[in-house]
Amino acid sequence: MGSSDDDCAEQPLSPPGRLFLHPRWNLTIHCAIGFKNPIDIDAIKSRLKNSLLLSHPRFSSLVVRDSHGVEHWQKATHIDLDRHIIILPNPVSTASQPVDHDTAVNDYLADLSISSGLSTDKPLWELHLLMAHNCCVFRLHHALGDGVSLMSLFLADCRRADDHEKFPTLAYGKKRDKKRVNSSSGKGWWVLLIGFLSMVCSNLVFVVELVMRSLWVCDSKTEISGGDGVELWPRKLATARFRLQDMKLVKKAVPNATINDVLFGVLSSGLSRYLEHRTPNALPEGLQITGLAMVDLREQLGLQELSDMMKRNSPGLSWGNKFGMILLPIYYHKTNGTDDDPLVYLKRAKVMIDRRKQSLQAHFSYKTILSTMPYLGAKVTAWLNYKILCNTSFSISNIIGPEEEITAAGNTVTYLRVNSTTLPHALTMHMVSYAGRVDIQILVAKDIIPDPAFLAKCFEEALLDMKEAASCIATMSN
Repeated sequence: MGSSDDDCAEQPLSPPGRLFLHPRWNLTIHCAIGFKNPIDIDAIKSRLKNSLLLSHPRFSSLVVRDSHGVEHWQKATHIDLDRHIIILPNPVSTASQPVDHDTAVNDYLADLSISSGLSTDKPLWELHLLMAHNCCVFRLHHALGDGVSLMSLFLADCRRADDHEKFPTLAYGKKRDKKRVNSSSGKGWWVLLIGFLSMVCSNLVFVVELVMRSLWVCDSKTEISGGDGVELWPRKLATARFRLQDMKLVKKAVPNATINDVLFGVLSSGLSRYLEHRTPNALPEGLQITGLAMVDLREQLGLQELSDMMKRNSPGLSWGNKFGMILLPIYYHKTNGTDDDPLVYLKRAKVMIDRRKQSLQAHFSYKTILSTMPYLGAKVTAWLNYKILCNTSFSISNIIGPEEEITAAGNTVTYLRVNSTTLPHALTMHMVSYAGRVDIQILVAKDIIPDPAFLAKCFEEALLDMKEAASCIATMSN
């Protein structure tokens, strides 16, 4: 079978799907959708009954195990929406003092992240309606698909708020340049040979680095370090909020920089600020803190049209989980006052990410899952990937959302935010852009990182400092 889950009525799960179902992972995605108006339960149910979601085989199939313990998708005979829709009419916050809607929803999501998993006696999804907060939470098992697949499926049932006849505008990235391998065609053979050997050596280093992380190499302990068993610890959740326009302004200050470069520069600066606050002068300058990023491996960057995702024979655009893991190191730097250039973090991030983009580390991690699952089994595959999490310090993902406001079931969406169930990391971050805004959900083990709201503020201030520096550069250039 292929690497992704095809649209058959019954078939084995793909290796990534089996990985996410293993007890060491059992990973569930939570997508919080805020609404402008009160939730109409009947409208939600009516929309679901006629949605692409229920017509998709994965969302109407059960997970069953054969005599060898291998998981299969089995078509369900009937979908009972009342078993999938959980209605919560009252405020969900358990805080002793009144809290705002965002805090209440984040508290609910934090508790949900360590709750029991989705029941396997029904298809692996639920919809929680938080009526008092005008919010619904999709619980979707990661075995159903990755973030790109699931976001595409959701958006295919939405329409633009300014024109209910039009689909959302998706911020497609540029296709990978397949011609760049010929960019040195006019140079001598020895230049091409040196470039080829350099590429091989770099890729070998990155692959060995990933293998060593799955065995014994780990980060030094800091105030944000997790480890084996930390996925069971209680959680807190906070939201860092940014303007996409600010990120674009900062991006222009460094030639050929991308939004991802800006994001990682902000994370690098914000984490340095946070660690300096928690442990003043305790960490050595330049200490490496390694993040783990999930990278979409489909042919085209960004979100895919659902119709393309469903084409079984479309190379690189199949439905399911098709992603790789890359290690993204950042380095702790102490703040030395007003003379510091905030854009240094962006410049360092760009150099590092450019090197990682050219490597095969993400593809290697994906192919490793495909090869180890059938030969070594789910237990060994889950353990090797779990150790990578234990030996790094945080994880980060990034989903590009629609460029304008959208409606779902006739109700205008005010925000889209994503987080997942817990991992051995004490710090997990998920970024989603929507209608000119960017929200990062910061999920932490609260006994290790007790103040995620302060960490969110560190990230927000880091971008504002970069924006101020970028504005000065733009003013001087004019």
